[in-house]
Amino acid sequence: MKSRLKWTSLLSVIALSTMLTVACSQDGTKPADSATVNETTEIKAMSGEDLVAQNSPEEKDKVLIVDVRSPEEYKAGHIPNAINIFVDEIESRLDEIADHKDMPVILYCNSGNKSGKAAEILVDNGFQDVTNAEGVKDFEYDLVQYEDVRGADFQALIDDNQDIVLVDVRPEKQVKEEGMLEGAINVPFDSVEDHLKELPKDKTIALYCNTGTKSSDVAKQLEELGYNQVVNSIEGVKEHSFTLVK
Repeated sequence: MKSRLKWTSLLSVIALSTMLTVACSQDGTKPADSATVNETTEIKAMSGEDLVAQNSPEEKDKVLIVDVRSPEEYKAGHIPNAINIFVDEIESRLDEIADHKDMPVILYCNSGNKSGKAAEILVDNGFQDVTNAEGVKDFEYDLVQYEDVRGADFQALIDDNQDIVLVDVRPEKQVKEEGMLEGAINVPFDSVEDHLKELPKDKTIALYCNTGTKSSDVAKQLEELGYNQVVNSIEGVKEHSFTLVK
């Protein structure tokens, strides 16, 4: 009789253990995975080579690149076309990139640690296509020091700052046909050196074009000429709802 009771107790324990195991598998409980923060969205990884390819003039407008390092590190040298949102501020500044919730967002930092943390924050807040790219300490990117901003931030800059030179680098013919942002001067991207007298080094030079490609080229050119107060809009008049006047 005692033997039968012992077997009954043992079978009960086994049954309970089995039920708990099945229940855990059914509710999705599993070991934590540093690359997956929920059931539907996985944080992807990207090599430096792939980021450079994605950042080409033909591909860059398909993604948003975010440098999550400090403003000081960003200013010291960042990947072209990357905006800066410090990892410690990203949760409070999600509205600045909310329009990219269903579009690719690529994050990077020095080593991938801070950008990994930022990636988890984005995924937790509903971003569907998030990639953590190789850091600037691990891959030899060609870095720039001018500032890259989105169209809305560019508009805010020129609205709030009177001590700037606003520059449209599109061809003269297009500017005459379509107009420019109010207060802008036209310095076509292929004749910058002919207009240097209009671009004082002691003022902020704010550049824009159609898609941010030519203005980025001009920003690099000015940087090489010793300008250190240059802002480039990565979204041009074909991508952001700027108001043009003739």
